[in-house]
Amino acid sequence: MENIKTNLINILKKYTLSKDVWENFNENSSIISDLKINSARIVDIVIDLEEKYDIEITDEELEKLTCFKDIVKLIDSKIN
Repeated sequence: MENIKTNLINILKKYTLSKDVWENFNENSSIISDLKINSARIVDIVIDLEEKYDIEITDEELEKLTCFKDIVKLIDSKIN
């Protein structure tokens, strides 16, 4: 699980424009409102995750991914 978190943070950092968004980061941080990542970038993040973990994230699953821990849980459930 920690490995997933570390990998996800590294992927997310590629798409955040400001380092300031990470100052108050926690597992409940919203991808859009807290990390300031727009919906177009979220598609890129999903593609990165699918390639990294050899998984598929459906549109229905994507709609439920609002915060950091949601993504971690989804990845964990798909690879375990």
